[in-house]
Amino acid sequence: MGVRSAVCRGAARRAAVGLLAVSSFRESLERASLPLLNRLSRLPRAVPFLIVLALLVGGILIPGWGWLLTTVVALFLLWMLLLGWPRLTAVERLMRVAVVFMAVAIAVSQAVPRT
Repeated sequence: MGVRSAVCRGAARRAAVGLLAVSSFRESLERASLPLLNRLSRLPRAVPFLIVLALLVGGILIPGWGWLLTTVVALFLLWMLLLGWPRLTAVERLMRVAVVFMAVAIAVSQAVPRT
């Protein structure tokens, strides 16, 4: 039984019980994310963290176009936040939103530096 069948069963169960009304945007996001999530789940747990860390450090240290790397990190974190939103508690949501805002603030401050 794969991840896809579990997602489909979960959506059918929620629809039958009426617990969560899943929006079409959310369903399409989950469906589109499934192949990449399968690939990410096969990696050792430390690899995605180290990639994000390397991109963020590179984005901070590289002058000029380093903000692009930081923007990639912010988009990845936002994607993870959107996928995990329904199961997160309020405190977890707040912390993750703060991290995404921090990454966006770093990217913007690098893209438009004060002269």
